Amino acid sequence: MPAAGPGPTHCFRENHERTSLARCRDERRCRVRQETHCRGAKIDARDGSGATALLVATHGNQVEVAKALIEAGADVNAKDNIEDSPYLYAGARGHLEILRMTLAHGADLKSINRYGGTALIPASERGHVETVRTLIEAGVDVDHVNKLGWTALLEAIMLGDGGERHQQIVALLVRAGADVNLADGNGVTPLQHARSGGYRKIEAILQAAGAH
Repeated sequence: MPAAGPGPTHCFRENHERTSLARCRDERRCRVRQETHCRGAKIDARDGSGATALLVATHGNQVEVAKALIEAGADVNAKDNIEDSPYLYAGARGHLEILRMTLAHGADLKSINRYGGTALIPASERGHVETVRTLIEAGVDVDHVNKLGWTALLEAIMLGDGGERHQQIVALLVRAGADVNLADGNGVTPLQHARSGGYRKIEAILQAAGAH
């Protein structure tokens, strides 16, 4: 005989658990809204490191808390003592849901971190493909040069592992118009870095785009 399917008691319990979970999420968001409403202007109050509640939520990738704070008016560009903001941190760490919320609520695409880089540069280095795609589509400058003399393309090659994720990122940057011949502060080009790393597929992408 075929195995019996879940009985009505099981289905009721499963539906109840789903409903309870959704209710808990909604209640948590409501509590955050109520607390921030009561604090008024203190929604962007800082802790000892200069971080706001939204930045702390972003550190932990707490999407629902971040959403409630943003909806309550939290500043997505407020920086801490080391020049991180919710927008910059979400981009650098690949916290895509929070990143998209910051972009929809006034993220400053020209803001830079303590290394003088946009959110796109560390996202490229760390292999966050969808984050890179999102930032490019948002309009972040693909040829921005940080204090180290590196662009997103250079960091994807120099600090990446040459694997599939970084190959995709290089291709995304190239298609977005990144200058494939823009060298680092020492005059070393992206193509030269790809060759020295033995990244043949990245080398091919660059050459097809006119790198020399």
